[in-house]
Amino acid sequence: MTQIFTYESQPYATELEVTVLSVGEDGKRPFAILDDTVLYPEGGGQPPDHGRLDEIRVLDVQKVDGEIRHVLASPATLGKSVLQLDWPRRYDHMQQHTAQHLLTAVAVERFGWQTTSFHLFQDASDIELDVRDPSPEDLQELEERVNAEIRAARPVTAYRVEPGELEGLGVRSRGLPAGHQGNVRLVEIEGIERNTCGGTHLGSTSEIESLVLLGAEPKRGGSVLRWLAGGRVRRRLGQWEARGAELRRIFGTADDQLAATAQLKLDQLQQAGRQQRALEERLAETSADALISRDDLFVEAHFDDADMGFLQRVARRFGSADHSGIALLTASGAKGSCFLVAGGKTCAVDVQAAGRAVAEALGGRGGGSGSLFQGKVESLSQRPRALLVLEVATTLREAAQDTIARRARALGDPRTRLHGVHGLSEIPERDCAACTGSRRSPNAIARRAQALGDPRTRLRGVQTGWEGSNGLTI
Repeated sequence: MTQIFTYESQPYATELEVTVLSVGEDGKRPFAILDDTVLYPEGGGQPPDHGRLDEIRVLDVQKVDGEIRHVLASPATLGKSVLQLDWPRRYDHMQQHTAQHLLTAVAVERFGWQTTSFHLFQDASDIELDVRDPSPEDLQELEERVNAEIRAARPVTAYRVEPGELEGLGVRSRGLPAGHQGNVRLVEIEGIERNTCGGTHLGSTSEIESLVLLGAEPKRGGSVLRWLAGGRVRRRLGQWEARGAELRRIFGTADDQLAATAQLKLDQLQQAGRQQRALEERLAETSADALISRDDLFVEAHFDDADMGFLQRVARRFGSADHSGIALLTASGAKGSCFLVAGGKTCAVDVQAAGRAVAEALGGRGGGSGSLFQGKVESLSQRPRALLVLEVATTLREAAQDTIARRARALGDPRTRLHGVHGLSEIPERDCAACTGSRRSPNAIARRAQALGDPRTRLRGVQTGWEGSNGLTI
């Protein structure tokens, strides 16, 4: 004979003395098998109950291989225990499930709409219907008819019958589970319907309190109808009213003017955004023109409250100008700090090599191609060092053709040009005394000066406080 558990025979029971018959572990989750239970195992669209086994939280309840597993927060011990039900959760599920039966019955009786599935979620529930696009008028009528049956306080009962009795009882069912044996449990709303169901239900439709349809959307050739029932209606109404009160305070208007006022504010915000973008474009052009007007091989600018998009607009205009210099652009704003290295149209410096050196100096990362290199950094505290990197690169480039090349030729190599960011590309780098060691090392400049035979060398405009390996301060 099939055992009738207390959650089915007494759906309003909230506590039960039980015996832990066995314990186990499913994956990493401990569970217990009890001799009886007031906790409903997940099924039929209804979520599982929660509760406590003595002081251990019951996190889930599942029916597995004919037994009910109570999944626990920690292992239980065999023997006597007290099982307690999370009643507010259960009663909410009872309200939603009984409301679904009533909603489904009225929908098929009045409109011929068949329910194909039911889902009970944490904030709202839904049923899927075989109608594609129910009209707003039909949905309003459906809501009114369901609430009329709620007010009618129709009794709701559950009982079991033999399978052979189903046909003569006018039972609504989507079919019994595969392999089902024994009698069948029915839930009846007096005068409305009988339905096969194993879930927990209220004793009267009046306990549903009310039902509100939230709307229907097309789905899988039919539609999904979302709704609220019971305490969820009151909670949602309270949330809406609190939200409405806050919006009335923000906009300084009444409920019936909220939508129009919000639309007006949105239009104004969009217009302000367009104006801001136009002003930013003009600022970018002006900033780029200021850099272009300078006849230096190295230029720089920093922008507060700006982002990479703004730097890119400045760089594009700078890069399109007939300028041979290189620019370091930095910005800081709400999205963080960023940098961009850009070369003018006739820039001879390797922008990608210079950009990598700048990224390293700033402690950031980046990338690019051609005459643009960009990246993000956590801080611009090392910006002076990055400026030095580019100033050295451009200063060496400017001086290389007569100073470094002339001194290198004096050392016996007439082919000398500057490598990498400083242009010495015709001599294998391993043979270039000016490039011995790391190009990015603070000592590299000192080594280059020493290699060219002038230990007194100072680069104009470069004041770093760095000291070369030979004691030379640059």
